[in-house]
Amino acid sequence: MAKILAVATHATDDPTKCTLAFVTAVGALGAGKEVGIALLGEGVYLVKEAVAKSVHGVGFPPLPELIEKVVKGNVPVYV
Repeated sequence: MAKILAVATHATDDPTKCTLAFVTAVGALGAGKEVGIALLGEGVYLVKEAVAKSVHGVGFPPLPELIEKVVKGNVPVYV
């Protein structure tokens, strides 16, 4: 099985780029792939609930919705 590591290096500094790692993870789950998320640089701030709730990338669902799917899918998040 393919393994995917999606990396988030942004948070509120670029909400759209920040959201991409979570969109990738949700898509990988839907395709039956093993996936994890790594938070680096500014992305580390996403562990703060208030920060994560404030992120909404252009053209994507709000980050809390994606985080909920990642949690339900038991995706490991590395900080």
